[in-house]
Amino acid sequence: MTVSPGDAPPTARPQSLMLAFLGLYVLDRDTAVYSGSVIDVFARVGVSEEAVRSTLTRMAGRGLLTRQRRGRRVYFGLTDHATEVLRDGRRRVLETGAVNRAWDGTWTLVGFSLPDSRRRDRHDLRSHLVWAGFGMLQNGLWIASGARDAAGIVDRLGLADHVTVFSARHAEPTGSADLVRRVFDTEAIADRYRAFIARWDRPDPLPALPDDLARRLVLHTDWLGLVRQDPHLPAEHLDEDWPAIRAEELFHDLDVRYRAPASAIAADLVDGITVPR
Repeated sequence: MTVSPGDAPPTARPQSLMLAFLGLYVLDRDTAVYSGSVIDVFARVGVSEEAVRSTLTRMAGRGLLTRQRRGRRVYFGLTDHATEVLRDGRRRVLETGAVNRAWDGTWTLVGFSLPDSRRRDRHDLRSHLVWAGFGMLQNGLWIASGARDAAGIVDRLGLADHVTVFSARHAEPTGSADLVRRVFDTEAIADRYRAFIARWDRPDPLPALPDDLARRLVLHTDWLGLVRQDPHLPAEHLDEDWPAIRAEELFHDLDVRYRAPASAIAADLVDGITVPR
């Protein structure tokens, strides 16, 4: 059973779904998956064959996927870079948590200046900083609460000559709560968690989808999208009824509910070959 694109969940973007699928059913399995079976999986959430093939090709071109041919079949596996990205996403989903209750009062600061001729590098740096929980304090100066691996980001992008990284504490008249409010749109973050709860906190979430494989895939896509945009701010500077707490509980409850039936369907549906490490 499949659903039409018009019935697909509104957040079911092909590349986001692909990352969720790879993280759930390919990561750490020494497996490359047949493109046809990926197409079958994505049809369940209303993504067309053309969109799946385009996404696979684009991700291979970006160095995230390997391509191997067996006869007339093409199989896609993970590169080392993709493995690193997906493991980081898994840590965000399963280990880091949605609420930061262990803030030590420090901030990681990143200052940079890149000319217009390096606009792409500037964009990549900003994207990586957002993913790592940074927000812009002022032009060219970004901050995040606690210790963050900014040096690792800078090294991976080859921008050490253009970036300064340091750790600091706020001083009067600047307060940490003021920094949270000035740098991060906490109401927008809360609204995203409330939307997740409204979508999933019901007896039968997304009934238009055909089975729990489809629902688990969309659930993980939605949740990873949330944690990707969440700077993991100190709990002491957030509302007591911060919706991320309920949203995180809901995500884990539903993931447990969907896991076994989804894995059984995927085992029957996804065709793969073993690849060496």
